[in-house]
Amino acid sequence: MSTTPRIAIVGAGPGGLVCARVLQQHGVPVTVFERDTDPDSRSQGGSLDIHDDTGQVALRAAGLFEQFLALSRPEGQEWRMYDRHATLIRHDKAGDGDLSRPEIDRGQLRALLLDSLAPGTVRWGRPVESVTPLPGGTARLHHQDGTAEEFDLVVGADGAWSRVRPALSAARPAYTGVTMVEALYDDVDHRHPGIARLVGRGTMSAKAGSRTIFLQRNSNGHVRAYASFRGPEDWHAGLDLADTEAVRARLLGLFEGWDESLLDILRNNEGGFVNRPQFVLPVPHTWERVPGVTLLGDAAHLMPPAGVGANLALLDGAELAQAVVGHATVDEALRAYEGVMLPRAADNAKFAQQMLAALLPETDSDDALFPDDLWPDATDADPDPAPAG
Repeated sequence: MSTTPRIAIVGAGPGGLVCARVLQQHGVPVTVFERDTDPDSRSQGGSLDIHDDTGQVALRAAGLFEQFLALSRPEGQEWRMYDRHATLIRHDKAGDGDLSRPEIDRGQLRALLLDSLAPGTVRWGRPVESVTPLPGGTARLHHQDGTAEEFDLVVGADGAWSRVRPALSAARPAYTGVTMVEALYDDVDHRHPGIARLVGRGTMSAKAGSRTIFLQRNSNGHVRAYASFRGPEDWHAGLDLADTEAVRARLLGLFEGWDESLLDILRNNEGGFVNRPQFVLPVPHTWERVPGVTLLGDAAHLMPPAGVGANLALLDGAELAQAVVGHATVDEALRAYEGVMLPRAADNAKFAQQMLAALLPETDSDDALFPDDLWPDATDADPDPAPAG
């Protein structure tokens, strides 16, 4: 870069933070604007499997791979699959030394990235309202408090409901027809031994037709469950989602006829349920290049949970930073970055659509199980499309 650009990243998720880290490694200043008031203001979600050809590439570029390995759980690559009668029909284990997709809690990964940045990089409690491209190739960032700032590059890393995206595209997320309802369990090995046996050291799924129950082991004895099913977005009509027992009864009705050990997952959670309808952007989602503005991660290519979302966000962030460092102008950097990112995102989004159709078909037949060519790459899914910036 011939001159030092003014760069703003909207959203302190993994993609935005790894982008900031790589830029700072190369001496490029950057500011990250985040709507959260502090790093601990909300849960960061479940466990991620970081792939060796995407997410790990980004962490190597950020100089954080060894620190990641120290925090990761290679044993978490284990996967168990059951039918609705709780019969184990497949069990995959990670081999000794297998580091192809080690697990890490999303909160741990975010903390690792935050700690790697220069103090003051992230401006907490600074939600963004919109972005306006300017004639000279710069962009004006409008904050929700009415203030505005100009930058040479604004990066939308602010997730499904991005406030930056409208500067590039009129596309909005659409409901997939699939909802995931989340439940939590603590100290499972002592307090919930049945769940501990089902989930093992990694991830468990039980599937029948258009319904699936996932269990995902996180660190420190925590487990997250997701009851997934096809239905209208208002499947909970007439329910108060804060009424845990009413939601529980509705879910038990949806999974009627399943084995009692699986239904216990819906009976014994600690705390309430969290409704997470799944949304996607069009495939392919593209735009005419706009000087001074671009997107990464879910803001650019929101897709069904398929094990690739967080990994692509990390790779997007690292590659965007490398493009900025390696080109003479921001415009050249965006041409190079978007020329690679957009086709890659379209390919992965098509795969994610195929996986969603296979995992949750529009039928209640028990005949279709997980096809081998889609197995088992679905564990980094973050079902929470909440905005990040």
